[in-house]
Amino acid sequence: MKKVAVTVAVLALGLAACAKNEAAENDMTVNETYTENAAEADLNASMNAEDVAENALEDASNAIDNASDAVENVADNAAANVE
Repeated sequence: MKKVAVTVAVLALGLAACAKNEAAENDMTVNETYTENAAEADLNASMNAEDVAENALEDASNAIDNASDAVENVADNAAANVE
């Protein structure tokens, strides 16, 4: 009878240890997934920031071109009015 009780106790402890390992593996998987998702979100944010910076640079370049054209138009108009 003692052998049966000891066997059952050992099996129960073994099962409990397996369940604990499984829970730890699940926690590691969740943490790994969270880390991967966070890294992907950071990458997306940096790519979006790069796009915003490129658009701002393009807008600034367009504004300079427009200002240059405006100065040229004023000069042309002033020259035309002198003649």
